Amino acid sequence: MDEPKYSFVIPIYNEEETLPELKKRLGALLERLDGSSEVILVDDGSDDKSYSIMFDIHQQDPRFKIVRLSRNFGHQIAITTGMDFSIGQAVIILDADLQDPPEVILKMIERWEEGFEIVYAIRENREGETWFKRITASVFYRCLRKLTEIDIPTNVGDFRLVDRKAINVFKTMRECNRYVRGMFSWVGFKQTGIRYMREKRFAGYTKYSLKKMLKLAVDAIINFSTIPLRLVLGFGFVIAGLSFFTGITAIYLRLSGVYTIRGWTSLVVLVSFFSGIQLIVVGMLGEYVSRIYLEVKNRPLYIVSNLHGFKKDE
Repeated sequence: MDEPKYSFVIPIYNEEETLPELKKRLGALLERLDGSSEVILVDDGSDDKSYSIMFDIHQQDPRFKIVRLSRNFGHQIAITTGMDFSIGQAVIILDADLQDPPEVILKMIERWEEGFEIVYAIRENREGETWFKRITASVFYRCLRKLTEIDIPTNVGDFRLVDRKAINVFKTMRECNRYVRGMFSWVGFKQTGIRYMREKRFAGYTKYSLKKMLKLAVDAIINFSTIPLRLVLGFGFVIAGLSFFTGITAIYLRLSGVYTIRGWTSLVVLVSFFSGIQLIVVGMLGEYVSRIYLEVKNRPLYIVSNLHGFKKDE
């Protein structure tokens, strides 16, 4: 079998309800493409019937391949796994919940054939999502653009088409705490975006809890910016200056007899305030140091349990 022109990378985590519809819509799309394709389903430690359904899909259509991870490594690692195993000239990253319609990929391919090496999808709406998620996502993306030193587009997720040239560069980046969309912004190349209407989740529920979203946000900021450290440093200088000014003022008032500080309230407030500042500074430094600690251990990003559809199965 010749190498495919297109590789689809789809992370799967407890998506038993969406997989049959995904197979139907994606299978129809594959027939419309101008070249052969492979679909890499990455089972990220699912504990429902997702794996057995994926295996049935693979038996029916060998173009659908399976990489089963030994446990749940997380969405960003699952995407990375699929890209590591992909061999297509263009790699399309797609979630399994069908919020990102597979049919939009045809427009991505058009822009790719025009010479763009990365084509990302810009969400014009976020149908089916709560107002809290829409607002926090909007605030996060705008803050991220201000804090990071690279241009990360707003309202853009992992849904994108990436040329093999950019994929090969991405595969050399092996940091543990990954923010894939930021990494693709960092690599550069010729990029463009297309707008689309994001649909409601076909079935099931979102696997991105508030805790996971916060972790992703922290990874995005810390992995691509040192501005938080600079802000903390600047804040420290401001507080030190105010403290010095307050001390001089208190001494002057005491010597002039205008005001005498009595009691301990002001002392407790100041000590508590500065203790909080110190904890913030230490915590910020700890976040950066912890990432250094994880990187130097040099553990593999993921562990594969089973393979189906590849040359070296299982």
